Parts: sequence; structure tokens; C-alpha cells
Amino acid sequence: MNGARSDIEELRRSLDELRSAIAARMVGLEDIVEDVLTGFFAGGHVLIEGPPGLGKTQLVHHLAAALGLRWSRIQFTPDLMPSDVTGTRVVRSGGGQLDFEFEPGPLFAQIVLADEINRATPKTQSALLEAMQEQTVTVGNETHQLPDPFCVIATQNPIELEGTFPLPEAQLDRFLLHIKVGRPSVEDLVEVLDRTTGDLLPPPTPILTADQVLRLRTHARSVLCARELLQFTAVLIATTDPDQEDAEADTKRFVRYAASPRAAQAIVKSAKVRALLAGRPSVELSDLERSVESALRHRVILNYEAEGDGVRTEDLIPGWVKRARKVVRL
Repeated sequence: MNGARSDIEELRRSLDELRSAIAARMVGLEDIVEDVLTGFFAGGHVLIEGPPGLGKTQLVHHLAAALGLRWSRIQFTPDLMPSDVTGTRVVRSGGGQLDFEFEPGPLFAQIVLADEINRATPKTQSALLEAMQEQTVTVGNETHQLPDPFCVIATQNPIELEGTFPLPEAQLDRFLLHIKVGRPSVEDLVEVLDRTTGDLLPPPTPILTADQVLRLRTHARSVLCARELLQFTAVLIATTDPDQEDAEADTKRFVRYAASPRAAQAIVKSAKVRALLAGRPSVELSDLERSVESALRHRVILNYEAEGDGVRTEDLIPGWVKRARKVVRL
């Protein structure tokens, strides 16, 4: 027991060092860094959305360097083919005969940066589905195992920008969290200018190993979550369903499809990692509420009336949280 506790404490110290190393190189993105780390250590994939130039790609670069994991970058473009992502079978000659051999694509890395993922066609985007869900890639009749740990961190531009394709709902659901990056404040922009126009900090040195990452993921799953907090999460997800008789007026009016059980799993998994990052042995209500927005914004599908009225999923979440707290009496 004492050995397990000391192991957790050692890993937490490494986590603090990891966060400090990334925060020193990313100004004004402390909450974003926390969310990305949460999704990664929860064992999920992360989608980061924001206009170009806000540091999304740079954040992933620093994270991969600090984790010391094998990583690759895929620049998604309209002419990118599925085989450019997953790999393909190539012909090898030897011994007087021709053989087919699988040539792995950039997807065979521990951290995959899918840069500007929504600039590729839906056909290429869908090539990630099996990898993100099963951690395998099937080419022809052969299935190939991806490394462990494996995480896709994708960046996308707002769909209003030219040359973008909306991600299919099935693929969006594979992302544990959908994080939005806002524009920096004037103070943060001044600091960015000061750091990026002078001497640049070198990339962070590796702080964690692959084995430590896997141990952290195991410890995160063992963090306690009280029954009433699980009930809160379940009620919250049920509240997003417009077909329920007692659904709120705005839910019936604007929601097309409710959140799935996978959304509830994302909230609880993320909350456990947040508790671990904070050094607590159990989940608090604030951990769950902090995870709701990034777990639901891409899973609750709104209708055309919501789009016409400018209503976002984020606008409906406070009402759902309030109702869930009232039902569970928290």
C-alpha cells in the first residue's frame, strides 16, 4: 500500500513538472493545457478547435517533447488519401519473387498530431475511425496493432473558414474532449510577443516515459467517484434528450440528438484525471462540472432552428447542470 502511494506521489511530481514545462512555453493557455493533459491521461483523444495562429500546433509539439514519446504529424489537406495516413502494402522483390509488405503510415506513433483535420475529405477523415476506437489499422486482410500508449490530438479550424469539411458525427464521438481555444488577452499577447520575438526557449526535455504514462492512466481509473456523483452524471446526460416528456423547453426546441453514454464516460474519466492532477483521492462535483462542456459540445447535435438562432450547445449546458444538481440534490 505504501509502495503504491509513493509511486503515485512520484508520478504527481512528474505531472507538476510536465505542466510547468509546457506552461513556460505557452502563454495564456493554462486551462487549455490542463484540458489536453486531462484527455491524454484519461486514455482518450482530443480535438482542439480555433482559428489559425493561436498556438494549437505548438502546444502539441511541446507536449510530445515533454512526454518523450514517439510522435508524428499529419498535415491534412484535400488531396490526402486514407493510405497516406494508415499506410499501404508495397511490393518487395527478393529471391526471384515478388512479395507484398505492409509499410506503416504516420498513424503508427504514440502521439499523432492530426493538423487541420477538417481540411481533408470525409473519406480520409474516416480512416482514423478504427485506429481511434480499436487502436488497430486494417489494410487488406491484415490487422496491425498500434503502439501503446496511443493518442490522436487533432486541431481543426472553425468550419466557417474556407476549405474545411465538417467532421462526421461518428468520428467526433471518438474524441474524448473537444476543446476550443479563444483569442489571447492584450496582456497575454504582450507576453507572447516578448517571448517569441527574442531568444526562444528550447523544447522541453522528456519528463515522463511511456511506462509512466500507462501507470498514470491506471492510477486515474482507480480514483474514487461517489455513487451520487455518478448519478449526477447520468441524470445530466438524460436531461439532454429532447424526447423525454419532462425535457426543458429549450432542449425540445433546439436539440436534435442527445448525448450518448460515451459522453457520460468521458465526463467521469476526465473528472478522475482532474482529481489526480489536483492530488485528491476522489472526484468532487467541481471535477465533473469542469469536464461537462468539452465532453458535450461535440456530442449533442443541435437542429437547424438552433443554428438559425445562433444557439450553441454551450448555451444549454448551464440549464442541464442546474437540473441535474436539483434532481440529485447536490
